[in-house]
Amino acid sequence: MSEKKGWGSTVAGWFVVQDQPAQERMAAEEAAPAPQTELNVFATPPPSAPGGQVDFAKVYEAAGIDGEEQERVSRTLELLNSLPPGTEEAVKKQIVMASLRAFGVPIEKIIEATAQQIQALEAYIRAGAGDTEKVTSEAELRIKQYEEEIVKLRQVMQDRVSEQQAVMRSCNDKKLEVQKVLEFFGQDAVARVVRESPKLQEPSA
Repeated sequence: MSEKKGWGSTVAGWFVVQDQPAQERMAAEEAAPAPQTELNVFATPPPSAPGGQVDFAKVYEAAGIDGEEQERVSRTLELLNSLPPGTEEAVKKQIVMASLRAFGVPIEKIIEATAQQIQALEAYIRAGAGDTEKVTSEAELRIKQYEEEIVKLRQVMQDRVSEQQAVMRSCNDKKLEVQKVLEFFGQDAVARVVRESPKLQEPSA
């Protein structure tokens, strides 16, 4: 098994395996369930990530990784990225190791700080996943409650409309029945009484 493939089962399994095609890796990450166990590495609450933008320095600080430790990792990355493409791994390692020794940077401290950063990022992912699951569950519950309330309100509306339609039919039937009395006395007599009575209002046109 190559060294790259071996990373997947190293250090509590939180290394990112990069030897599979990017599309397959992204699909696997999307399909994988959110981690259930949080890593308790944060000394202070980590920053939020508005719009998905992560302030990595703040995440590291919250995990107790100070500026000097962050600088060690950044300096090593700069060295690695400055090497010409296609440089053999053995040569690359010799150059970087020699440069780090020249700077007086302890290799063990670099490894420790790098592993801390990866651990902090995994903890940040898990904390975010847990919070997202909580927010999603609460939102789904509220949506369900609102949907149930909407169903109830629609039923109330429908019942009220049906009730009013029944009232209208019943009252119109009664009006037709009572109207026989007015028809008996005639339109002119009815019109005169309506005009003179303080209790009655002339019907609108």
